[in-house]
Amino acid sequence: MLLAADIGNTNTAIGLYDGERLAAHWRLTTAPDRTDDELEIWLRSLLELEDLTGADVSGAAISSVVPAITTAFRKVAGDITAGDVVVIGPGIRTGMIINIDNPHEVGADRVVNAVAARERYGAPCVVVDFGTSTNFDVVGPSGDYLGGSIAPGLVIATNALIAGAAALRNVEFKAPPNPIGKGTVEAIQSGAIYGHAGLVDGITERLAAQVGGDVTRVATGGLASTVVPYCESVSTIDEYLTLDGLRMIYEMNRS
Repeated sequence: MLLAADIGNTNTAIGLYDGERLAAHWRLTTAPDRTDDELEIWLRSLLELEDLTGADVSGAAISSVVPAITTAFRKVAGDITAGDVVVIGPGIRTGMIINIDNPHEVGADRVVNAVAARERYGAPCVVVDFGTSTNFDVVGPSGDYLGGSIAPGLVIATNALIAGAAALRNVEFKAPPNPIGKGTVEAIQSGAIYGHAGLVDGITERLAAQVGGDVTRVATGGLASTVVPYCESVSTIDEYLTLDGLRMIYEMNRS
């Protein structure tokens, strides 16, 4: 089985693949200060939930935007798996031309999403990843990665609003019954959900217009199911797009 891990600033998504089948998956809080021993206990505990041991895992694929945890995760994955550990970054084969000014600065998760989206949905396409930030990544008609846009994520934007306004308070991230909020809580929810949907629609449409033609739009990330139902430009949600991309890139780089 393959261990796939996407380490984000807020959450870490982990999947176990049996061939192309996602056999198990978890979404856990990212904790950059975990020691190697804590990470090993953490990963082994997840395997035990599936009645597996490290010997049952043939390799690992990792994307990370948290440098403080990348090295430790690579080491621990190498210790508990029987095969290669592929960490997405410069020098790793992705099968995709990175057509931006500085290819080395693009986040690993963004490349992984682009690779998976092109394989699953074709080119051109726009991927919207709802995480700590809301990332928009564009695959052009020829299959190259063209770049994209990074916006504040739903949670960060709303928390910044609440932190900066003494009379406002935390709310549940759900859409109110109507866009016109009948109280402070509903008004914040309206601005958060409908406002973020509007942000997504505005950026996605501009990106698609620049590419031209029939552009597929797909969403992923932990908050996709919260926002996408209120978007007009994106309707397809692929919850495990990043994990699938890690599996695909692993296969390109295995010994």
